[in-house]
This record gives sequence, C-alpha cells and structure tokens, in this order.
Amino acid sequence: MMAFLYKADAVRGAEWARLFAVKAPDMPFHIWPDTGDAEDVRYLAAWLPPADIENRFPRLEILFSTGAGIDQFDLAALPPGLPVVRLAEPGVVAGMVEYATMAVLALHRDLPVYIRQQREARWAAHRVIPATQRRVGVLGLGVLGRAVLERLRAFGFPLAGWSRTRHEVDGVTCYAGDDELPAMLARTEILVCLLPLTAQTRGILDAALFRQLPRGASLVHAGRGAQLDHQALLDALDEGWLSGAVIDVTDPEPLPGNHPYWTHPKILLTPHVASMTQPETAVEQVLDNIRRHQAGLPLVGLVDRSRGY
Repeated sequence: MMAFLYKADAVRGAEWARLFAVKAPDMPFHIWPDTGDAEDVRYLAAWLPPADIENRFPRLEILFSTGAGIDQFDLAALPPGLPVVRLAEPGVVAGMVEYATMAVLALHRDLPVYIRQQREARWAAHRVIPATQRRVGVLGLGVLGRAVLERLRAFGFPLAGWSRTRHEVDGVTCYAGDDELPAMLARTEILVCLLPLTAQTRGILDAALFRQLPRGASLVHAGRGAQLDHQALLDALDEGWLSGAVIDVTDPEPLPGNHPYWTHPKILLTPHVASMTQPETAVEQVLDNIRRHQAGLPLVGLVDRSRGY
C-alpha cells in the first residue's frame, strides 16, 4: 500500500483530498495529524515536515514542499537520500507573474506617489516615462524569474536578469555571478527580487546593494523576507536614493503593528500573497512526479541540496 500524507493548511488539504479521490482513487490520502499506517506513507507534501521524519515514516520516498521554495526546510535534518521536490507549478508561476507585473507597472507609473497625493487631496500630474525608457532588472532567473521577464518584455521595458549561474533568456541582457552583479544593478531602475533564500542571498538587499542602483530607483521584493535589510530600505527611501518599494515578504511575518513599513508613504506592503500554490495544478504536478518516480524518470522541481534550491 502506497499512501500520501498532506501536512499544511487544512482547508487546502481538503481540496487536495478531493482531487486525489478523483485523479488517484487507489492511493490512500491522509491529512495531518491523521497519518494512517506510517509504514504505508510513501509520499509527503508539507510546508514544515514533522520532526524525526526518517524514523516516523521509514518508507518515505519523496518529500514535496507545498510552496515554490524550500528554505523553510532544515535540509540537514532530512535523510540524505530522500528526494526533496518544490512545487514550481503553473498556478504559482501565474500568480507571481501577475504580482510582479502589477508591482513593476505601479512603480513605473508612480502609483505610490499618486496614492500619497490622494490622501493629501493634492492634484498634481507627473511626467509619464515610456516603458521603453525604463530599465527593469530581475534577480533570479529560475522558472519564476524567466516567466516574469517574458511578460514584462511585452511592455517594451529594457530588461536584465541576474543569477549565480549563466543563463540565456530571449530579449534579456543576462548577468551571472558576483563579479557581474554591480553592472546589472547600475543599469536597473526597477529591481525585482525573486531569489531563493540561501546562505548567499540572506541579507542581499542591503545598503551596499541599494547604493549600486541609480538614484531614484525602486524595488519589488517577492523573494524571501530574510533577504531584505529593513533599516537599509528605510534609510534609502528616506534619503531619496530609492523612490519607492513594493514589499510582499518580510522577516518576521507578520510584521509587528509598530513597524514603520505599515505607514511609510513610499512603501506598498502586501502580506505574502504574491503567489500561492493552486490545488488543481499542484496535485497534477505531484501526481506526474509520482508517476515519473515510479518509472525511474527525473523528477520535476528536484532540489539540489548543495545549492539549497
């Protein structure tokens, strides 16, 4: 008997259970804390895996993250041979494309400025700069970054992308590695962070990075909260080096009620909603990966533990 265990939001878990009943009726499906017979659990989807996973589920074959990232996992605590798969499924990708496009256009068309003016009952028009003259750069060229760049390209923005390894993306000037990051930042007026959280990217959005952007640049942050130095962003906004920011992820989450981001006039803050796993497409990807695993084929979204993503 091969059973599937879901350990995340119970409401979404009920949707997963309904979909499994239709698409994989022969596979027992359990929602944590109901595990059924632990010996039967071969597949686990979790936001946070249970402790002592190796002994608790000795026949586990795949661990799925219920999100696009896996930085919430303690990889060192997991069995070294256990495949870990992240869900970069179509629903997650589509949601991030929508959010990043919305945020870039909001900054491009001065929406934070007009929101401030509305609150002040002040009618003042600002020059409209064509998209062809606004340079956008994306940190992170994985599935999400490439999809966002593809959508932004339709608006005519001059586009750049950066990652630690070399990529080629049609219509995008690509940079790679620490040595090329300054050049990418220097030409970027709207910076979009979609990086995974690793030891190398933790705290990357700091004062030194902001200073490498042109004066008046702006930030869209939809990567991971721990990548952003909160005070560095406040300082850059208050001194006018940065003109605005759209922030979806913070550390901690939620922010305390007295945090200055809540009321800062140059920040648009959203509560980690840029992209959410959609049950229909997530279950399709999970079941496809289970079929691939059973057939001895490579898994889609398999995490490289040496890189942390």
